[in-house]
Amino acid sequence: MPDTETTRLSRLVTLLTLLQTKRTLTATELAHRFSVSTRTIYRDIRTLEQAGVPVVTLDGKGYTLLDGYRLPPVMFTRDEAIALLTAEKMATGLTDVPTAQLTGAAMDKLRAALRRVDRDYLETLSPRIQVLSPVGEPARPNAYQQLVTAMATQQVVHLRYSAADVDEFTERDIEPIGLYLSQQWHVVAFCRLRQAFRNFRLDRIRQLVIRQEVFASRAETLQQYWADTANRLGREKVVIRFQATAVQREFAQRLHDTKHQYGWAHEQVQADGSLDMTFFIGSLAYIAAWLLPYAGAVTILEPAALRQEICVQARRAHAFFCNPQQGMT
Repeated sequence: MPDTETTRLSRLVTLLTLLQTKRTLTATELAHRFSVSTRTIYRDIRTLEQAGVPVVTLDGKGYTLLDGYRLPPVMFTRDEAIALLTAEKMATGLTDVPTAQLTGAAMDKLRAALRRVDRDYLETLSPRIQVLSPVGEPARPNAYQQLVTAMATQQVVHLRYSAADVDEFTERDIEPIGLYLSQQWHVVAFCRLRQAFRNFRLDRIRQLVIRQEVFASRAETLQQYWADTANRLGREKVVIRFQATAVQREFAQRLHDTKHQYGWAHEQVQADGSLDMTFFIGSLAYIAAWLLPYAGAVTILEPAALRQEICVQARRAHAFFCNPQQGMT
């Protein structure tokens, strides 16, 4: 299909934005990003150079902009502004006070760049979008933003932490490698006290101090941590298929919010839209209790013992809650 002038202009504007946000970009990366040939990217780069944009070609590395060169801010579309408004709501409800304040400041700059009609539209829409914080969440330090900073600067973090199975606090130094949200925020870090990678819930952190010490860069990722944990514990493999209709509707968010608590390893979408999920779990009774509310939406592919465990729990619940004498004095 021919490269129309409108499509090319849009690509050039996006290309300029990308060059401002990343240090270097290769022609191959850009070709993949825009679904065009590398020859087209070469032509686009020449067009930018002819227009006076100081694109620097780094042999064997790619393209970058001359250090210090900046373009005027690009106007946001209304849909992009709404997406950022949603991100602001999520930061306010699901992170910590410093992150919420920083996000709010960034959104103020965005609103200032919008046309008045779009700014009024965003103002009307804002109170109609809400993200609620977890009910009953205990007070905790402003851990999220501090941990993000520590990861970026590779600084050791000192925690005063309360584990789930003990009442007392422990003092420990950690080297954080990643954050993720699954009902609660978690940080995965190398724990110097245990000399191993551990998973810490942010709502159980009672005190956090970023030390001056810088730790060596680590190659580990969150995905590698989850996979290594499952393999190290030698847990039993569980494969479950969620029906497409269930995944697409009411169960989808709850499913993805909680899967990491049950040994999730990986997942694959099938041709019919259903979702196969693989877990490594130490207790079939534990994952059976999680799956019970998904009746009619889930098929147990393996092991057969898990189906039996779900049946046992279902019968026990039926016998208790459907007994006419239950609850009578």
